[in-house]
Amino acid sequence: VARRLSLRKHPECHSMAGGKAIEHLAQTGNRQQHTFRLPMQHYRNCDFSFSGLQNLVNKAILEKEEEEGIQEGEILSCVKDIAAAVQHAVAVHIIQRTYRAMLFCIKNSILSPKNATLVVSGGVASNQYIRKGLQTLADVNDFAFLCPPPRLCTDNGVMIAWNGIERLRAGLGVLRNTDGIRYEPK
Repeated sequence: VARRLSLRKHPECHSMAGGKAIEHLAQTGNRQQHTFRLPMQHYRNCDFSFSGLQNLVNKAILEKEEEEGIQEGEILSCVKDIAAAVQHAVAVHIIQRTYRAMLFCIKNSILSPKNATLVVSGGVASNQYIRKGLQTLADVNDFAFLCPPPRLCTDNGVMIAWNGIERLRAGLGVLRNTDGIRYEPK
């Protein structure tokens, strides 16, 4: 969404990563100016998916660009409102699906209700809006809440790459001959 909104060109966000830029702009945006239908509402499971939401946001951005008479890549006047609405929809989706998972774990005796803990990490845990929502979810359901400080909540891609470096150094599970492997770039 940050890329589609061209937030690198926004004067307040030019040096920020996409998620951080969305969070920053959302603080002064009005999320009620745009409403995005939550993904996967008809699925009664614990899965997450953001592709449907991304499609809805892309459509809304396109409509606003046409309405404002600007080209893709220019900054919309309502960029803060879109950021706030997107952040809210993502947060609600994560909270709803996490709540389902919590109920599933308790119902199936996977977690003891007496010392259940919700752990949140990775890049999404650096978003204070989402973090506060998950903290509230944990509190309301008598779960302990563990979340590293934001400076340690980095993108999972970095963690995966670091794991690859460590495995390469140790010679564990690293494929050295790539002949015969087919891959296609996205």
